[in-house]
Amino acid sequence: MNPQYTIVIPAYNESARIGRALTEVLHTLDEKGWNAEVLVVNDGSTDNTAAIVESFVAKDPRVRLLHNGANRGKGYSVRNGILHGSGNIVMFTDADLSSPMPEAERLFDAIRDGADVAIGSRWLEVSRQTIHQPLYRQFFGRCFNVVTRMIMRLPFADTQCGFKAFRRSAAQTIFQLQRIERWGFDPEILFIALKRGYRIREVPVTWGHDERSRMSYLRDGIKMLEELLYVRWNSLVGVYNRNVTDFVPAERG
Repeated sequence: MNPQYTIVIPAYNESARIGRALTEVLHTLDEKGWNAEVLVVNDGSTDNTAAIVESFVAKDPRVRLLHNGANRGKGYSVRNGILHGSGNIVMFTDADLSSPMPEAERLFDAIRDGADVAIGSRWLEVSRQTIHQPLYRQFFGRCFNVVTRMIMRLPFADTQCGFKAFRRSAAQTIFQLQRIERWGFDPEILFIALKRGYRIREVPVTWGHDERSRMSYLRDGIKMLEELLYVRWNSLVGVYNRNVTDFVPAERG
């Protein structure tokens, strides 16, 4: 039988965090009694990320490892993991677990209540933030969100939180239509979801900033703005209107 949940963790050179992340995720599964699989997507790591994950795979059948083959980006990794997942509800979370794994229950509840997509938000209830970002990151993040709302017409307080869940049927369509492979994929998948008529619910979640974040708001922010325009172009030429069928993996990892 398929698991109820698939939890996808994209990982690029995450040897310092992936062991702790898997330990905490598996502990949550045991504590909550969730029937779930954990799918780590190795994005061409050059450290021993894969070896650490393989040590968990050998001990726990709930853990699976996929390889991208080369570094393709977070968006590609999430897409690869989501489409290979078997759960009725599929979600992704960052390897730093900025939102603790028990918070996923808030996303699952939103989907059980009728949402097709549930997205974690750091800004709906700021009091839930345990470790705040530096002021410059807050400034750039808010600026990017305002620009995103203007260009993409997305009515959400937080598009970038790496904590999102999907009804499987919705995920099959959204992620097969996704084209952005790096940081800008979050607004794209939300844009696709709205365009295809899926119900999206934004859910406040507990969240704590991790100083080891690799994202550069200046360098990556400029690239993401380019990607937003690319999404609008894709929409104009009908890329997101195409029919899709259920994704069938050539090989299960």
